[in-house]
Amino acid sequence: PFNPSTTIGITIPVASELEVRVFNTLGREVASLANGLAMAGEHRIIFDATGLASGVYFVHVQVPGKLDKRMKLVYLQ
Repeated sequence: PFNPSTTIGITIPVASELEVRVFNTLGREVASLANGLAMAGEHRIIFDATGLASGVYFVHVQVPGKLDKRMKLVYLQ
């Protein structure tokens, strides 16, 4: 669980387009944390849930053709 923010660690093997989005349990996108070119290496992306309701959220990380990862987060106020 986190409150009010958490850090998402991502490792990208080569420079690529990176998309990181957060969805609620209804499938609605509540945040877009990254959308564009990212250099190779480790990245730390902060998700600040201030203003959102407590509950479960899903993070979807995509690097086309290289990475497609989903994570579940629990936000407790």
